[in-house]
Amino acid sequence: MKMRQISLVWFSSLLALGTLSMAQDQSSESNDVDTPGTSSQQSVSNNTQVSNTEAGSRAVAMPNLPFPTLGGKQFWTDRRWRAGWRIQQNAVSGHFRLISPANLRFAWGNLSACEKSLNEHVPSSEFKASTAVILLHGLSRSTSSMVGLGKAIDREADCQVVYFEYASTRASIAHHAAALREVVSSLPKGKQICFVGHSMGNIVVRHAIADWQRTKDQQTLDRLGSVVMLGPPNQGASIARELGKLGLFKVITGDGGMELGPGWAGLEQHLAVPPCPFGIVAGRLPSYISNPLVGEEGDFVVGVEEARLEGAADFLEVPRMHSFLMDDPEVQRATIHFLHSHRFHSKQKEAEAETETGRVSNVD
Repeated sequence: MKMRQISLVWFSSLLALGTLSMAQDQSSESNDVDTPGTSSQQSVSNNTQVSNTEAGSRAVAMPNLPFPTLGGKQFWTDRRWRAGWRIQQNAVSGHFRLISPANLRFAWGNLSACEKSLNEHVPSSEFKASTAVILLHGLSRSTSSMVGLGKAIDREADCQVVYFEYASTRASIAHHAAALREVVSSLPKGKQICFVGHSMGNIVVRHAIADWQRTKDQQTLDRLGSVVMLGPPNQGASIARELGKLGLFKVITGDGGMELGPGWAGLEQHLAVPPCPFGIVAGRLPSYISNPLVGEEGDFVVGVEEARLEGAADFLEVPRMHSFLMDDPEVQRATIHFLHSHRFHSKQKEAEAETETGRVSNVD
């Protein structure tokens, strides 16, 4: 019991430290000139987000100079994507902005104003590749964490890489899923859609798929190609259930973090099993560096069994920590292979691995 209490305090401190470091990196982002002053530090509600979107029939733009940004980290959620240009919504004020692939702000105001500017700068949403691969980061992370994997996919796969930024700690998973659906809707209609998610990003994908199923959006469902899940808490996260007992956890991770723990029972009924081929990569660290809140078999944040989901086309275990799964060369190669063949490794490599395992067993 004493060890458990120590672990709770220690890991909460670690989360707090990570959040403070991220806040320092994002200080210029949160103070951008396109962020109106506000006395409230609470995220706008889902209803406010929707009303702002629907109220955008008349373009209301603010005076603008191309202004450098950090691309949106924890304060911004993507709502449209076109050739690397993104329309984002601020999680605090609810206003919109248009940023270029170089993260320069070209417009801000309401949604209609940003859409008008987007149409002026990028008239067509078409791209050459037949498939779009959408990358989603995890809780308290940003698209920066997925860039290494994205570059590897871009080099090796004939596809268009799309990074989806969302304010993971400032809204519910349902809200993030709604934004993801908007981004998918903004892509060319004839393109296949694949997802590669890390941690909570996979839960956002599963929620979005369930929403498409609920609304009978068969046109979008038919476009789904495959899903690669890296360290997904597909059964909820025991670490979130334990840390959720502490008030500090909700302050740090918001509604989304709480849904992975204490709120999992309510969230799970809104999640779908992908109707397309999907593969799961789970981290399994040596027992001597395990987290008592997760158990001996896991990646320090998500347990191996918590990552499982019935119906997976393939399941891969790697000796890597949760936060760095997407940067591991083996994981990157396996992800690219799955996007091509719906398997993490070729049959020949799997046979060689089984043979090697047999040799080790015989020696033992």
